[in-house]
Amino acid sequence: MVMALLEWTGERIIPKLLKPTNGMLLEHIARYYFATPYIKGRVLDIACGTGYGCHMVAKDRKRELTELIGVDNDDDTITYAKREYHHQKITYQKGDALDPLLPEKLGLFDTILSFETIEHVADDLLFMNNLYLMLKPGGTLVLSSPFGRGRGMQTSEPFHVHQLTPAEFEELFVRFSQVEIYYQRGPTFEKPRDGVRYFIGMAVCTK
Repeated sequence: MVMALLEWTGERIIPKLLKPTNGMLLEHIARYYFATPYIKGRVLDIACGTGYGCHMVAKDRKRELTELIGVDNDDDTITYAKREYHHQKITYQKGDALDPLLPEKLGLFDTILSFETIEHVADDLLFMNNLYLMLKPGGTLVLSSPFGRGRGMQTSEPFHVHQLTPAEFEELFVRFSQVEIYYQRGPTFEKPRDGVRYFIGMAVCTK
């Protein structure tokens, strides 16, 4: 029996429904490639979506990785991830990024990945507090978000609550001991250049 694929809504990336040259797919895959060197120990991918990124980093860092937890808030997406992107070191489970009990439920991690998630949540500060509490001292958070008009401001993206300004994005990480900010342009990441407009920020933070 052929299992049905997820329906494409635009909210989550489904690589098997997209052309390899799709710009949005390339951007999303690039974030996982960017994060790969930081993957070690016990890893969390919060809002993991269909699981393709979890599978990518688990295969690439199978020696450095002890366990990877992929969390998403949608039952069908978790079912799809378990079926299409199974790996012996990955556990997919349903969870809410804004659940105040999430740190208690999931425990501590050496590395946390959060790509294109914070713009989907109403309380980005609660979300950041959850991530901070789940990160071990000395652990690494790799987080990306598109830029926009600012917190509380309407966005043209149907699934986004709001999109932070570059300054608001940087303010999210004041509690961390070390922070590096990069900017994504297509599938590439760089420090800002004069005359270049960037739409996505990427932070690498050490607790």
